[in-house]
Amino acid sequence: QVQLVESGGGLVQAGGSLRLSCAASGRTFSVVAMGWFRQAPGKEREFVATITWSGGVINYADSVKGRFTISRDNAKNTVYLQMNSLKPEDTAVYYCAARHFGASAYDGWGQGTQVTVSS
Repeated sequence: QVQLVESGGGLVQAGGSLRLSCAASGRTFSVVAMGWFRQAPGKEREFVATITWSGGVINYADSVKGRFTISRDNAKNTVYLQMNSLKPEDTAVYYCAARHFGASAYDGWGQGTQVTVSS
């Protein structure tokens, strides 16, 4: 399994920006995709963005398209989520996730980092 540690969360005003980082360690050689998910209070966890470890395939939730950018630095085993034009509805705990080779779903999760957007 891979270990994931998120950082970069915080409090920002609406319209501001934050960059989240997710550092991976352990069995990174078996990771085929990385993703960001979020969970707001009282809501289910939802998909935000995903990127294959090769970087060839990227997908975003409709709610963040044009505002968020996912990227990765394989040399640093790190995935980033650049969040611009933040809205109060982006407030949530953001989780980094990994999908290993052969897995049908994300099977490695970080501890989460809080993002709070004030109006």
